[in-house]
Amino acid sequence: MTTAIWWARRDLRLHDNFALGAALAHGDTVIPVFVLDPALLRANAAAGKRLAFLFGGLRALDADLRARGSRLIVRTGSPGDELAALREETGAGAIYAEADPWPYARERDAAVARHLPLAMTEGITVRPYDAISKAAGGPYTVFTPYSRAWKSLPLPVATDLRPPPDRLAAPPQLGSAPIPDGHVAAPFPPGEAEALRRLAVFAEGRNAPIAAYGDARNWVDLQGTSELSPYLRFGMVSALRASVAALSAAGDTHDAGARQSAGTWLNELIWREFYAAILYHFPNVRQEAFRANLRNIPWQNDPAGFAAWKAGLTGYPVVDAAMRQLKATGWMHNRARMISASFLTKDLLINWQEGERYFMQSLLDGDPASNNGGWQWTAGTGTDAAPYFRVFNPILQGLKFDPKGDYVRRWVPELGLVPTKYIHSPWEMPAELQKQLGFQIDSDYPAPIVDHKFARERVLLAYRSSSS
Repeated sequence: MTTAIWWARRDLRLHDNFALGAALAHGDTVIPVFVLDPALLRANAAAGKRLAFLFGGLRALDADLRARGSRLIVRTGSPGDELAALREETGAGAIYAEADPWPYARERDAAVARHLPLAMTEGITVRPYDAISKAAGGPYTVFTPYSRAWKSLPLPVATDLRPPPDRLAAPPQLGSAPIPDGHVAAPFPPGEAEALRRLAVFAEGRNAPIAAYGDARNWVDLQGTSELSPYLRFGMVSALRASVAALSAAGDTHDAGARQSAGTWLNELIWREFYAAILYHFPNVRQEAFRANLRNIPWQNDPAGFAAWKAGLTGYPVVDAAMRQLKATGWMHNRARMISASFLTKDLLINWQEGERYFMQSLLDGDPASNNGGWQWTAGTGTDAAPYFRVFNPILQGLKFDPKGDYVRRWVPELGLVPTKYIHSPWEMPAELQKQLGFQIDSDYPAPIVDHKFARERVLLAYRSSSS
């Protein structure tokens, strides 16, 4: 009998699992293991919702394994030490895991591989991080040519997908630590089954939401997105399966708009791949701006402004709704992420790294690559080809993408009676109307903490002084 270890990390699923597949090809018995790394637990200690989602995913994976005759072994400690001990206990001849672009993960895996037979597979992304290069060599640093190169390679098809194993050999009697408890945010039940259900609802069938995604994705008052990002973050569904679903939806329709919408969702998945490749090739982006000429912006030290932003008390309703949604659920609509991030960096002139750190503490889908890429995109310091002087107007963004104020009223209930005409600028309500409504700016809801016109001029001056 031969034995292999499947070291699960960000692949908490049985479908389309390259590391599990490699372990099954190697041995008659596969030992599924997840190592609770104290270094990662400490680093993510503030990210309570995300850790709870992870722990819920581990329980779901364990249940899925038990249904097939196996179980998840959980160990706590240094991954190298725990894997070495597990190999000693089982006589495993190899350890398989999915490669991760995060610098800590790469250092950890390199250290383990120096002492143990660790083999890495792909799987977190469709394309390996170093698979796409310019014709002259070197990685792409702008999304559009990267996406063209991504699409020029053989596209994933349904036959690339892998079903879960029907049965797994029972592992020997091994010690296993309990999976920590944690309260999971209600809108996002963890686990592979829920991830597959959401993907099917979003992308399969004639009237699936993916057909309208191209426009609906921008409206914060609609449920127009897949809401799969937390599941992709922990690999409860594979990027491969999501990409196949997007391509299948595009190919199965004769409606040009629906086909374009499916292609737009595929592009969002490719953005995820692009940011993973950027982090792989340029790990310094976690410490500094991608653009060298924008590493010395004179950011404001504004603790009061930062606190108001985090609490959803900036006086700009769509910004406040976004931040309160994040606090309540651990998730935020992507358009709302851009609006709130632009407000922090451009209106308050607070370093994007402060926002990046707070989002990583708060998001269920907090991913080092995508979160960093998104914040640098909004701040104008990253790979995006658009100029830095893109500054979102929070009033106009609200009017355009929450025209009736439904999103604001849901998350900022003190504005529930404010007429739609004033919902995105309640400070403009006449005093008499405020009195009639029993609502008063500065008492029931804050006045804007910064004037947007002033803030825009200030940030442009700050960026020019840094880049000159």
